[in-house]
Amino acid sequence: MSSAFNDHSHHISEEDLNYIARTQRTLTAGRGHSTGSPSSSRRPSTSSTQSGNASISLDPRALSALSAHFDELLGAITTRVKLLSQQTLDATNSYHRRATSVADMANKEMERLRDILRQCDELQNEFLKIKRIGDIVKGFRARVEDLEKRIGK
Repeated sequence: MSSAFNDHSHHISEEDLNYIARTQRTLTAGRGHSTGSPSSSRRPSTSSTQSGNASISLDPRALSALSAHFDELLGAITTRVKLLSQQTLDATNSYHRRATSVADMANKEMERLRDILRQCDELQNEFLKIKRIGDIVKGFRARVEDLEKRIGK
């Protein structure tokens, strides 16, 4: 006992309804070819597209096959989503570890540069001290020379 289901009131799009009807036809045809039993050759003419309106079968066997097919499809999608989620998580963790490592190395290098800059500042201060001492020595030398000139006259 089979009846056709033409959906107009369940808010299923024409595209979705056509997809379900094609899938049901494929499953029904596949079942007919695989079993070869006389009962499978008496498939109900349940899914048809007539003037653009797709219909799906309400035959329990056809609905069961369609349900099993969509369960398998949903399982495959779920498995794929889990795999992609895990791969995304792995990639994200890997990038995070690398970014953390790069940040740690950058922090160490910045600290080393700060130490070098501190040492440069200390050297600059030492050079300024040497310059001041040089200026003081020049001043003393000029005074000594001036005193030598006074005394030597």
